[in-house]
Amino acid sequence: QVQLVESGGGLVQAGGSLRLSCGVSGRTFSTLRMGWFRQAPGKEREFVASIRWSGANIYYADSVKGRFTVSRDNAKNAVDLQMDSLKAGDTAVYYCAAAGGDWATYDYWGQGTQVTVSS
Repeated sequence: QVQLVESGGGLVQAGGSLRLSCGVSGRTFSTLRMGWFRQAPGKEREFVASIRWSGANIYYADSVKGRFTVSRDNAKNAVDLQMDSLKAGDTAVYYCAAAGGDWATYDYWGQGTQVTVSS
């Protein structure tokens, strides 16, 4: 079992930055895959970024590549998402998720945190 709690959402102007954090508790291991997803009103949930618990194998959606950075924080036992150069189109509820490996489904989800970017 893995428990996930997101924090760090809020309201920011276009061009600004926010840092989301996903606190992780429970059973973790090096190949655990941590993902960030988002869902905007009226749209499907979409992949944003992922990273292995070991810090390796990082992937980004094309829409955020070069603007968002996913990383591990060993001290906090967390996975962070640094979001820079935010656009109005980044407005969504952001979710943290965990999967048992690179090809496993995301079985564990956090409650989500709202990110609103004003233009």
